[in-house]
Amino acid sequence: MYVERPARLPGAIVWSRTVPADRTLAPVLPDGCVDLLWSDGELMIAGPDTAAHTAAAEPGAVFAGVRFAPGTGPSIIGVRGDEIRDRRVPLDNVVGAAVYRWATDVVAPAAHSPAGRPALEAALESVAAEWFRVAPSPDPTMTGIVAALRAGASVASTADAVGIGMRSLHRRCLPALGYGPKTLARIFRLNRALDLARIGTPLAIVAATAGYADQAHLSRDVKALAGVSLRRLLG
Repeated sequence: MYVERPARLPGAIVWSRTVPADRTLAPVLPDGCVDLLWSDGELMIAGPDTAAHTAAAEPGAVFAGVRFAPGTGPSIIGVRGDEIRDRRVPLDNVVGAAVYRWATDVVAPAAHSPAGRPALEAALESVAAEWFRVAPSPDPTMTGIVAALRAGASVASTADAVGIGMRSLHRRCLPALGYGPKTLARIFRLNRALDLARIGTPLAIVAATAGYADQAHLSRDVKALAGVSLRRLLG
């Protein structure tokens, strides 16, 4: 079972999932985000993905995390996004020893609390909120970049909207997002398509509305990013 809720810090999500008896876990699709997560008794950082990520675990195992808004996680944590792209990294490889000990002291007891998942979620959220409190202020240019790409703007239009050149746009995106703006635009397009498909929109209309050349283009992109066909993903 997967559940999520808004976090105390702007744009972030607190989530948890329990591995079912048949061990079947849906793939985690690319979303432009970085997560702080608790996995197998360890604090980890999940970098921005460029393809679906799958995990295996014992039935009843609990994963939980805080998903930072696109373009914010690396600066809050203090790591370049492109250094952790497509990686799951132990937290002690990313932050200093003192920060790691403090975060572990907050989260580990909650992971074994009788209160269960809510306690673990709250502990992870408190760590993320403290990191956010002491982090540099969000970059308003990056906020504009993410908003434009999420809305379906082209990379060129996005660069014009925030007042920088294409090369500068790419350079600014790498540390903040983990990849260039074209990749984020493709991920957001996939998410728009899935939102439409899940409410029963005919796939031809999904493709046209989300920004694909045609339905075949949609199918190819889903397979490339999600690793499965669109119909299987929806099923």
